[in-house]
Amino acid sequence: MVAGSPRPPSAVGPAPRYPIESVDNALRLLVLFADSPRIRLTDASEYLGVASSTAHRLLSMLQYRGFVQQDATRAYEPGPVLRSLASASQATPDLSGVARPVLERLHAELDGTIHLGRLDGRDVVYVDTVQCVKMAPPRPSVPAHCTSLGKVMLSRLDTGQLRALYPQERLDRLTGRSISSRTALEADLMLARRRGFAVSDEEEQVGVASVAVALPGLGGIRYGVTAALPSRRMTSATRGGAVRALTGAAADLSLLVIRDSTETRDGGRTFG
Repeated sequence: MVAGSPRPPSAVGPAPRYPIESVDNALRLLVLFADSPRIRLTDASEYLGVASSTAHRLLSMLQYRGFVQQDATRAYEPGPVLRSLASASQATPDLSGVARPVLERLHAELDGTIHLGRLDGRDVVYVDTVQCVKMAPPRPSVPAHCTSLGKVMLSRLDTGQLRALYPQERLDRLTGRSISSRTALEADLMLARRRGFAVSDEEEQVGVASVAVALPGLGGIRYGVTAALPSRRMTSATRGGAVRALTGAAADLSLLVIRDSTETRDGGRTFG
């Protein structure tokens, strides 16, 4: 076992009727990473009380799914999926109330539906919306690769993180214009990364185009803001004006998050 690492606590839930030892061992290895940033194969074998070949198979499967990766010394460390889960477990600011004035200002300026959303795995969850009466209301969450909001937040991920989220080449589509492959998605994200914004042209909903920017300066917290308009109105000039307005609004929203985080840390206040 890794020196200085306490053994994880014993099971806290009821014992399963049909336990699967390999699953239990894999989960025990993941818990071990909470205390040990680097684990060697011999450490894992000794900790689980299994042969090195068995420990290697378990770690290889965890590596395949992105939960662990190997460093230059061939030791194992948390991979992109495990790091993403750790980030997601941290308190995420709730902007649904304080963001409303900013979203309403955008709505008045752009005359479209304005969404504030966050990335939740492979989905976009809409946190708040100022709805255009001429457009259909949004779903609570949608596949990220089908939306400008999702794509601009996905563009902040590195290749390893993205491929851990999308291990398969084929992607499901919401419309005939949705991106249907990981290769095409990576090309679109590269363009979004270079531009600083992402677009969707009838990829989420027929007849609707949108443009989105990410909230800057929030580290692993992935929020974005988007404007959706009828496709016929989304000219290049309209899109340019929307990007400028969204960029200013995103900066304002980021300040709200940072200010609240500071106040919460210093004074114990929380959102909501």
